[in-house]
Formats: sequence, structure tokens, C-alpha cells
Amino acid sequence: MAQKKHKEWFNGDLAQLLAHKISEVYPQFNRQGLVTDIEESVAQLELKARLSCFSDRLNNYLPNSYPQAIEILVSILGTENPNETGIMSQYYWTLPMATFVEEYGLEHYAESIDAIAEITKRSTGEFAIRPYLRSEPDKTLEIMQQWSLDDNFHLRRLASEGTRTRLPWATKLTFLIKNPQPALPILNNLQDDPIRFVQKSVANHINDILKDNYDMGMNLIHHWLQDASTARKWIIKHALRYQVKDGNPEAIEIR
Repeated sequence: MAQKKHKEWFNGDLAQLLAHKISEVYPQFNRQGLVTDIEESVAQLELKARLSCFSDRLNNYLPNSYPQAIEILVSILGTENPNETGIMSQYYWTLPMATFVEEYGLEHYAESIDAIAEITKRSTGEFAIRPYLRSEPDKTLEIMQQWSLDDNFHLRRLASEGTRTRLPWATKLTFLIKNPQPALPILNNLQDDPIRFVQKSVANHINDILKDNYDMGMNLIHHWLQDASTARKWIIKHALRYQVKDGNPEAIEIR
């Protein structure tokens, strides 16, 4: 049996699930309206377009007040995710909610940042956070630096993953491509993180830096090599995997 494509998860069945969850906390929600609207709209769409479609329809059927709408959505999230799972896991159904914050929440910064944190504790806010990094870079980087020290490993991962310059499926963060320095305090906070889920993100982040700012990335790695912990050694090795594959002698010597 062919494996279900990711985009196929975001369909009428998911609309029914979301409609049920929302109506339990917001009884006047038009459940059938959302389901019918989604079923008639998503069939020919790819993944990102489907997520935007869900977001758009949620915006149509939830209260006009964004703070009220996002309060409803956060209230249906349920228990936090204890597992090291990424986007397509048992909490995949939260992705349309993250897209809603991404597309409609910029004028309500505080409520949106809190919502991104709560969504991330179940799934991820790595795409949702990027418009906020562009509109309020200093403010958002400061918050993400705090997340990098949080007890919740999903938030620590988001601090790294959300600031990746070349995050797959996301638009580039050009201001950090020009100068990754503002994100380095986040990575330094995470250099010895004990969670492999976080370590992978940090390694991939450094790999992104190496693509555009090789000297800065290698300087960071050489600094980290001093008295490196087991976790840090793994991060460095994983960060250099493509440099090694390409035959970079400096990377090969380090690895």
C-alpha cells in the first residue's frame, strides 16, 4: 500500500476533527460550514497551500477578534507532547493553527508569541515564528534566547530551528544570512543540550551557517571543540557531514 502523502493528511477528515474540538469550547462554531468549505477547496492543493486554506477558513469561521480566536485554538491543544517528534506526528493537526498565527497574528504580537510557544510544546512553531523574526527581529530573538534555556525541549529546539536561515519548506531569513551573529547566543546556549531532537536542530543550523558564512561557522565549531562534551561532539560531527561529503579537508580533519 502506498504511503499517504503529507498533504493528504490535511483534508475533510482533519476539518471534522478540528471542527469537533473547536465546537467543544466554542459551541456556536459552524462545524459543517468549515468541513464543507475545506472539502470543496483543498483537493487540488499542495501541502503549504492546504495549510493556508485551513488557516483562511478558520479565520472565516472563528470570531473576528484575533485574541478571542487564538484563545479558542490554544484551548483545544490538549496535553503537551513528551516525545521527540517533529512536524508529521500525532500532533500534525496543530499545523493549520500554527499557520493561522503565521498569517493573521502579526498585529497581536504578545498573544501570537504565547500561542506559538504552546503549539510548539505539541508540534512546532518553526514556520509561524518567522514573520515575527522579520517584523520584530531584536524582540523576537530575545524571546527565543529565553526559550533556548527553557525546561521544555520543544521550545529549546524551536529557538534553534526557528532561526535557521535555510529552514526547509520556509522562506529564507535574509537578515541572518547577511549576519548570523544575532543567533549565535541561542546556539551557544544549546551546545551541550542533552536531547538528540535539539542537537539535530543545532547541527542543521550550523550547517546552514556554513553555506553562507563559512568562516563564522567554522570559528564557532573550533571554539566549541575546546573541552567539548559528548553532546557537542555529536553536534559538530553532524553539522559537518555535508562538508565532509564534499571533501572539505578542514571538516574532514575535525570530524
